[in-house]
Amino acid sequence: MFGAALGGCQHNQLLVQRSACPAVAVPNFTGDTTLFRGDGTAATDIDVVATVTNVRGACTEGGDRLGTNVSFDVLARRTATTGARTVTLPFFASVVQGGNLLVSKQIGTVAVTFADGQARAEASGHAHAEVDRAATRMSDAMYRKVNRVRKPGDLDAATDPLADPEVKAAVRATTFEVLVGFQLSDEALAYNAAK
Repeated sequence: MFGAALGGCQHNQLLVQRSACPAVAVPNFTGDTTLFRGDGTAATDIDVVATVTNVRGACTEGGDRLGTNVSFDVLARRTATTGARTVTLPFFASVVQGGNLLVSKQIGTVAVTFADGQARAEASGHAHAEVDRAATRMSDAMYRKVNRVRKPGDLDAATDPLADPEVKAAVRATTFEVLVGFQLSDEALAYNAAK
């Protein structure tokens, strides 16, 4: 964790705390999936539509690893309600560093069960991801640069430390996210992007 003290407020400094625990999010275009009947792709061919929602992350900070337990709900609806049916949907949980570097990825499944005559159903999914605690820490020199007390009159008193490319790169390198979404084919991803 690091705090960034913003200068210019002599007696009322604003301290921004940053957690070492990865943030949890759903990447664009992966939060919902549409299953079609047969080879169709028209609206009249839609079989099941499901959405990832209520994504939550709980971080455990013991030892050399930071663990994130992710839980989420899947809300689904189907067009044909005759008969009981279970639909198994694949999902991924990926650890990403700095917004674009894939560190790890796991694939899981969520089973959504519809009762006979039921158009809507809900299920819960879970995943676990870990990050090396040391990778979330900036060097001491960079930490001091970010947290240096800036006084009125200093040339950089009102400059955000993240305006420095070196600081920005250090923050990105120590920032991790756990991304959760449906594991989609290229065609399904393109369908979501086009909606």
